[in-house]
Amino acid sequence: MICCGSQTFCLNVISLISLLKVGMMKPCGFVKTSFLVKPVSATRVAGRYFTHQKGLPCLPVPTLQQTCERYLAALEPIVEADELKHTKGLLEEFQRAGGLGERLQRGLEKRASKTENWLSQWWVQVAYLDYRLPVVVHSSPGLVLPRMNFSDKKGQIRFAAKLIAGVLDFKTMIDNETLPVEYLGGKPLCMNQYYEVLSSCRIPGLKRDSVVNHAKSSRPPKHITVVHNFQFFVLDVHNSDGTPLTADQLCVQLERICSASANSNSEPVGILTTQHRDSWGKAYLNLIKDKTNKESVLAIQRSIFTLCLDGAMPRVSNELYRSCAAIQMLHGGGSQWNSGNRWFDKTLQFIVGEDGVCGANYEHAPAEGPPIVALIDHVVEYTRKPEMVRSPMVPLPMPRKLDFHITPDIKKDIEEAKNTQDLDMRVMVFGHFGKNFPKAHKMSPDAFIQMALQLAYYRMYQQCCATYESASLRMFRLGRTDTIRSASRASAAFVRAFDDPSKQAISGQAIDRHLLGLKMQAIEENLSVPDVLKDAAYTKALHYRLSTSQVPSQTDCVMCFGPVVPNGYGVCYNPMNDHINFAVSAFNSCKETAAAQLAQAVVDALLDMRTLLEQAPRAKL
Repeated sequence: MICCGSQTFCLNVISLISLLKVGMMKPCGFVKTSFLVKPVSATRVAGRYFTHQKGLPCLPVPTLQQTCERYLAALEPIVEADELKHTKGLLEEFQRAGGLGERLQRGLEKRASKTENWLSQWWVQVAYLDYRLPVVVHSSPGLVLPRMNFSDKKGQIRFAAKLIAGVLDFKTMIDNETLPVEYLGGKPLCMNQYYEVLSSCRIPGLKRDSVVNHAKSSRPPKHITVVHNFQFFVLDVHNSDGTPLTADQLCVQLERICSASANSNSEPVGILTTQHRDSWGKAYLNLIKDKTNKESVLAIQRSIFTLCLDGAMPRVSNELYRSCAAIQMLHGGGSQWNSGNRWFDKTLQFIVGEDGVCGANYEHAPAEGPPIVALIDHVVEYTRKPEMVRSPMVPLPMPRKLDFHITPDIKKDIEEAKNTQDLDMRVMVFGHFGKNFPKAHKMSPDAFIQMALQLAYYRMYQQCCATYESASLRMFRLGRTDTIRSASRASAAFVRAFDDPSKQAISGQAIDRHLLGLKMQAIEENLSVPDVLKDAAYTKALHYRLSTSQVPSQTDCVMCFGPVVPNGYGVCYNPMNDHINFAVSAFNSCKETAAAQLAQAVVDALLDMRTLLEQAPRAKL
């Protein structure tokens, strides 16, 4: 807890918090500029997709001087003085007139003039398709929905049927290009990601993966994949006249699938998708040598989405329920439970447990969290409505089971994939206040939470660390994300002010994608990578011990993901009006980290920051 030893101490901290006030708000080191914005909420206006897309501006290239200055500022709280001095020298050389920096900047600007988005292709390649750790935990987020009101197979099937119908309802808007376009501050946001999440799948490669979107094929798929007891089925979700199946019809088909897969003694082929990407790339080629296997895999890849009907997990206390549910959404709970009841390369997997546990898992390459959450918000709302459509009295074809021929080599690959997941997860509901509290003090809720994360980490480790918070670039065509570096001079001054009332500072600005672009441009031109991007300080800057994301939703849910470094944390949060949902992850194998300890430190930090704000009116400024 805070030791409020003097009024001066309190006033200095309050003055630092005042940096976050609306109108001056720089969320923990991020200056909101004309080319980078973090949309927390948006107005939706119905309109045709391509009409709006054409009107979006292209992503500009920041100036070299600006990025170099702000990169140096971003390093200040996380590197030693001698390292900072060394990097400053490298940056001066990099920016020398007629030098490598100028050449790469010109090349980047030329690329920007000839492409819709100079960054997006590189970003998907570097951040996802070239990334060789397993997508499970390391890349693909999970999403935990509120516990549903059923606890048996009948309730599971009924809810799953309405869920499918809800996704198909959303898909109709995508297919008709009538999906409401999101606006922020009167400006339209790029809607491309919504058109990438259905009927798409990641394909493993030996050195680099790829993503295929079958929605854009001449014959778009009309089926989903259902997996139950490790067995995969093709379920056509449209009648012969093209209308989607009703929830009642879907119930009949799901009951058929469950009856046809009552035994759980099948080989869990899906667990192969949990492997290291190089290992899975080799196993994939081995798997699809067989014609039947290849056809089955293609059916999964082409499907609109995957529905995972999970068996019940072991009962736990109410306190641990959300944490266990998050683990189930992220990796299935292990090979002894539901990790084989997945196809983790599939962009979108909905997970419905027999015990009422529900949520989703998505492969990250095609989209960020907000479009996924918007789809899920729509689906959850749909499931709550009474069904008004009468089911046509026509016989339905039997769902088709996908067969796999398991050779000794494939069996060996499956056994090797049955590893224990090393994830320490804590999901908590901070119930003392929600986003309305910082708003009442004219502060950004996101900035308030980010400062609490900085304070919590500093209290645990007595140092600041490189911190990643995703910021959307969707105001630009094909925009994905850039980085809010929440550890800045301002945030460092804030957390140290709890012990030393004499320090204050200002904040920096996001620079990461520009630096990545300069590196990729060097590779494109067959030039050596600049020394400043091979520097030890750059390695530290990219070692995000705190990887964070705000993913707000209408539904009272929370997204979750794993840490991005072995000794780090993953923190996702959803600020509701009167409470905040947090998911905090770490790796069990790391002795330095503890998800529950950081979660408690965040609680303490939020409460202490509230105390300071409540004391502010009594302070004499």
